[in-house]
Amino acid sequence: MTTLMIDAGPSAPDSVVTRRGGVPRAPAGTEWPCCASCEGPMQFLAQVVLNNNLDAGASEGKRGVLALFACQNDPGSCSDWEPTSGGNRALLFPLDGLEPLPCPEGAEGALLMLGEVRAVDLEQEAEDDYDLAREAWAARSERPESSVLGQLGGAPAWFQGDETPSCPSCAGTMPFVVQLEEGPDHSTAMNFGGAGCAYVFACEPCDRALLLWQC
Repeated sequence: MTTLMIDAGPSAPDSVVTRRGGVPRAPAGTEWPCCASCEGPMQFLAQVVLNNNLDAGASEGKRGVLALFACQNDPGSCSDWEPTSGGNRALLFPLDGLEPLPCPEGAEGALLMLGEVRAVDLEQEAEDDYDLAREAWAARSERPESSVLGQLGGAPAWFQGDETPSCPSCAGTMPFVVQLEEGPDHSTAMNFGGAGCAYVFACEPCDRALLLWQC
């Protein structure tokens, strides 16, 4: 079984839902992440609500929220594809008490935000393989495969081989939580090297998450 993330159309920029783009939500006092290499503020990519149950209510079954960022100040120069280079950040927050995160003073908004905010619906396909599940969903729904924006849980569909990271805190193997496509519209897409995918892993007991991408 694969849980696909399906493009559900425009969303409010600060909604507490799984979405691409918009404004990150974070606990009060959180600072906007900056790149370890260029020291500039990173671009906000996506917010992912981690959920144990597709049929759960507003809070039941939901475990927390991931906020994902990557440096786009000088693409290709800050190693934003590596999980521990400091060129990207995956932050894991509790679901309650989140507020819109203010942009850094003087920062250029176009570099910090994607050009469009898209909500995500979750749909399950019987196929365990992500690529086969995408094909099956497209055939069943009569929508293009590009409407699939990734998967929640399951097994990563690697481009270049397994790069599952270890938790920086406990050194255990980090569980895979989400895979993201760049998106169908080049003008508003996330940058994972050109038609690549991002992979996010989280050690929830340690409140740590890591992001990497391959293409």
